[in-house]
Amino acid sequence: MRELSVYYNDIEAGILTEKHPGTGYTFQYTEDYLNSKMPPISVTLPKQSTAYNSEYLFPFFSNMLPEGANRKVICRSLRIDENDSFGLLDAMADKDFIGAVNVRRINNDWN
Repeated sequence: MRELSVYYNDIEAGILTEKHPGTGYTFQYTEDYLNSKMPPISVTLPKQSTAYNSEYLFPFFSNMLPEGANRKVICRSLRIDENDSFGLLDAMADKDFIGAVNVRRINNDWN
């Protein structure tokens, strides 16, 4: 299981989880973010207390990734499978993304 923390304007909004490579994904807003006046991170992911589940990486997060030749070059240089969208998102974590939403690695003791 891999997880990334999702931020909206430097405020933690939720956790994106890949259950097992290629078998499903969840996005769960944090309790603090749900209770804040901050907007949802996307119109396709409105604020709710229950987790969102998807068989595929949510399009909102997929759209944050490079495409085409840029994706190939980045994946080759980082030795990431081009089909591993979550792995690419993880590799790009803690870097600048365009827009208000950013992803960051979670600092767990086992990382």
